[in-house]
Amino acid sequence: LAVSWTDTVQASLMIFALILTPVIVIISVGGFGDSLKVTKQKSIENVDMLKGLNFVAIISLMGWGLGYFGHPHILARFMAADSHHSIVHARRISMTWMILCLAGAVAVGFFGIAYFNDHPALAGAVNQNAERVFIELAQILFNPWIAGILLSAILAAVMSTLSCQLLVCSSAITEDLYKAFLRKHASQKELVWVGRVMVLVVALRSFALAANPENRVLGLVSYAWAGFGAAFGPMVLFSVMWSRMTRNGALAGMIIGALTVIVWKQFG
Repeated sequence: LAVSWTDTVQASLMIFALILTPVIVIISVGGFGDSLKVTKQKSIENVDMLKGLNFVAIISLMGWGLGYFGHPHILARFMAADSHHSIVHARRISMTWMILCLAGAVAVGFFGIAYFNDHPALAGAVNQNAERVFIELAQILFNPWIAGILLSAILAAVMSTLSCQLLVCSSAITEDLYKAFLRKHASQKELVWVGRVMVLVVALRSFALAANPENRVLGLVSYAWAGFGAAFGPMVLFSVMWSRMTRNGALAGMIIGALTVIVWKQFG
C-alpha cells in the first residue's frame, strides 16, 4: 500500500513537470509556430519522422513497445489489482498517463532545440550532454523554488521505478530461487534477511553502473529495456495467449532471451 501511494504522488509530480516545462518553453520561444519553425530550420529531420530511416530502423523503433510486456515492475502493478474488474480502469489510467508523459518528454527535447538555438550562450551544458536538456530548461526558465519541484520529478521517476524493481528483484531471488531451489524449508525470518541482503546487493550494483562516467542514461535504459523485454516478454505473451506453454519453455525463453541480449550487446 505504501508503494502504491508513493507511486501515485511521484507519477503526479512527473506528469506535472513534463506538461508544464514544454508549455513554458514554447511561450518563451514565441509560440508553437515559431518554435516549430526554428526547430525545422535547425534540421529537417527534426520534423520529418521518416527522414533518414530505413525499414529495419522503423521496426527497431517499434520494437521498444514490446519491451513493456517483460518488465516485472510494470506487471506487478496489474498483478496487485484487487479483482479483474479493476484491470480495465487500471489500463485506461496507465495508458493515459504514459501517453501524456511520453509526449511531454518528447516535447521537452523537441522544443528545447528551438530554445537553445535562440539562446546559444546558455546551451553549453546541453551541447556537451543532450540528456541535460530538461535540467537546464528547468533551471533557466523557472525560479529556484519551482525549478526544485520540477527537478524533483527526475528523482520521482528514479525512485518510483527503483522501489518496485528492488522489491521485485528481492522477491524473485528470495522466493523463486533461494526458497524454491536452495532452501525449500527456510524459515520466514531467514527469507526476510535474504531479501534484505539482495536489496543491498542490487542497489550497490546499480550504483556502480551509474557511477561509470562512460555510461549514458539512454544507453543504460535501452540495455535494460532489451534485457527485460527479451527475457520475460515472450514468456508473458505466450503464457497468456498459448495454452500449450510449459514450465520448461518459459525457462528456456528467459535464459535464451537474456543471453541473446548480453551477447548482442558485447559482441554485436
